[in-house]
Amino acid sequence: MLVRIARWCFQNPRKTVAAWVAVVLAVFAAAGLVGPSFYAELEAPDSDSRNGFEVLEEHFGGLGSGLSGSIVFRSESGVDAPAVRAAMEAMFEQVDAFEGVTVTSPYAAAIPPPNAAQPPTRSLPHAPGRPQVSSDGLVAFASVDLAPELDFNETSALGGEFADLAPELPGLTIEIGGEALSEFEPPQAEFIGLAFAVVVLIVAFGSVMAMGLPIAIAAAGVGFGLGVAMILSNVLTIPEFATTIGAMIGIGVGIDYALFIVTRYRDGLAEDGEVEPSIFLAMDTAGRAVIFAGLTVVISLLGMLFMGLPFITGLAVAAAIPVAATMVASVTLLPALLAFVRDRIEVTRWRGLIAAGLVAVALLGIGLGFPPLLLGAPLALAVLLAGFVVRPLRAIVPRRPRAPMEQTFAWRWSRLVQRHPWIALAAGAAILLAMASPALSLQLGFADEGNFPEETTTRRAYDLLAEGFGPGFNGPLLVTAEPRAEGDRAVIEPLVATLSATDGVASVNGPLPNDFANPANAAAYIVQVYPATAPQDPATADLVDRLRAEVIAAAVEGSSLAVNVTGFVPLGVDFTDYLATRTPVFFAAVLVLSFLLLLIVFRSILVPIKAVVMNLLSIAAAYGVVAAVFQHGWLGSPIGVDAGPIEPFIPMMLFAIVFGLSMDYEVFLLSRVREEYDRTGDAVGSVADGLASTARVITAAAAIMVVVFASFVFEDNRAIKMFGLGLAVAVFLDATVVRLLLVPAAMELLGARNWWVPRWLDRVLPRLTIEHAPEPAPVPAATGGGSSE
Repeated sequence: MLVRIARWCFQNPRKTVAAWVAVVLAVFAAAGLVGPSFYAELEAPDSDSRNGFEVLEEHFGGLGSGLSGSIVFRSESGVDAPAVRAAMEAMFEQVDAFEGVTVTSPYAAAIPPPNAAQPPTRSLPHAPGRPQVSSDGLVAFASVDLAPELDFNETSALGGEFADLAPELPGLTIEIGGEALSEFEPPQAEFIGLAFAVVVLIVAFGSVMAMGLPIAIAAAGVGFGLGVAMILSNVLTIPEFATTIGAMIGIGVGIDYALFIVTRYRDGLAEDGEVEPSIFLAMDTAGRAVIFAGLTVVISLLGMLFMGLPFITGLAVAAAIPVAATMVASVTLLPALLAFVRDRIEVTRWRGLIAAGLVAVALLGIGLGFPPLLLGAPLALAVLLAGFVVRPLRAIVPRRPRAPMEQTFAWRWSRLVQRHPWIALAAGAAILLAMASPALSLQLGFADEGNFPEETTTRRAYDLLAEGFGPGFNGPLLVTAEPRAEGDRAVIEPLVATLSATDGVASVNGPLPNDFANPANAAAYIVQVYPATAPQDPATADLVDRLRAEVIAAAVEGSSLAVNVTGFVPLGVDFTDYLATRTPVFFAAVLVLSFLLLLIVFRSILVPIKAVVMNLLSIAAAYGVVAAVFQHGWLGSPIGVDAGPIEPFIPMMLFAIVFGLSMDYEVFLLSRVREEYDRTGDAVGSVADGLASTARVITAAAAIMVVVFASFVFEDNRAIKMFGLGLAVAVFLDATVVRLLLVPAAMELLGARNWWVPRWLDRVLPRLTIEHAPEPAPVPAATGGGSSE
């Protein structure tokens, strides 16, 4: 069926290209019409924080449970100086006039009672006095509450508008706090990755056409995927950084998938020079491998839907769609483009080579935000036009002759490793285990705004609040109390006193009733608890657990008072705990799926086991590097990160993506090894031949993925930085330590046993062919592996 689809697309290239262009433009038109609605809503089912938010919704109109921010200011002359107060009150009045925005000024003399006469705002009430002014009178803040119908794009834009309203007075510093109001800049890192991809492809294959086709496929697939994700953000909870992750993965796999097919097509041209048979052979071999690898990535990502969390569902869908789109583009759009190019893919003229280099320079300029490099684009056009009149620019670039397989570095390296398999196996495992060691103390949690870049107003607002009120003021805990019996209200004051005296608590504000007109008979109360430590500090999570398990339980013992600890810090704790209990089940499911797929494809017991173990080692090493940089802060300064926790969804997402991506190399390499083994029956020589025949394309594909993924560490978003670094390290290790050390060493030691499968299992396994197998040679008896040299 795949060949039939490819044949139709090849025979109808204009219709195919027109259909793709129409579909992508239609998706973007629909996305522009509907507009994105990104929103990162965390939820922990059946948790204490969720129960607390339900109390806030029922009795306090949802106050304290929606998106919020702050306007933090510091005055050298004091926040009560007449000029400062007049200027800030005028700003607060302007901000409060925005639709969906409610401001609680630090100059408010009393709490507005939430009763029928005055509808309650969604801001948390504050105790009488001056809780929003620091004790020295130099720092103060206004809380900014945002209506639930506002999505992240809208709140981010509001943050910029608020900053424009800031008055300018000598000695007055004003910052806009809160992630919801933080500035969101469209990512530019993908242009850095594309620039390096252009260079890598040209250096590896010496063909501008062979470079341009994979990039075109990636652009089409990613464009379609991002447009669909923007539309789906209106019906799914998709965080704003999910599309960046989707673009990152889509560009990497899109280039790789097309590269595998183009390489196989060029091999066919080199063998017989026939265009059509070469295309159909490429689709029937590398095309099958692309479908297999792509479906594995998509299935692994969509497996996260079973977590039952809207946030995780949105991340998974936004990442899976570009992968699926690039996979489809590789087997439909690519044959159509090859129909236009045909055998000219092997011809590169100097004008095209120079223009491609200049385009790479322009792409790098976009990614780095360095305008002078953008001159590469007009210069590239000038070179192309000059090629019509300047004869040397029309000359064909000489092609490098291919060296015999036995003279390639990969073949000689494989033979070296096969002569010393135990040393190579021990060295590779030691490298990966050493790199994985920092992950043994992995701390999961959500980083706070103290991890924003120092030059951002969000980070400066965080630091001002910590300076004026203490680090815990950036993440207060909300303790809700619902009396269930008449005597329960008498327990509330002792509860507040107990909370105040608890180690790790800096201050307590409350109890604050839901009905200030009749506080003695209120249906619910809120106590604001400010920790002594920052929101991301492990001690704060420990405090939440201790309050729930020990402090509150002891304080309300003997009563029926229903007490919950909620707020965004406790929600993060509950979300982390929820994922921590379910992530191992997800890991096990992905491992079993990978084993079964490889078992069916290669009809071997030991090859899938080896692949699963080695992939686990490379992923563990990637976790270790991520933990070392982002949690322990080692070498974090060059990429602008401080030490902090690892977001709880990062390990799961990395696991799903890396296991899927590793299938690319695993299938591509082992298919060639199995092909050579079936042809020759030589368990030793087939490893070296398979490694050598795939070395160039796998090295190029891995290099492209590494530079594309690594370029995203220069983004501002911490989660994107983690994904970029983790994926780059995992792919690098998979293509180097695993492919060059562990695979040849293990396959040498196993010998013919690599391909052993019980006869009864071979009979019941379904047939799933990735590559056409050649006529098999007589297979020797399964004995121990040994070098033939």
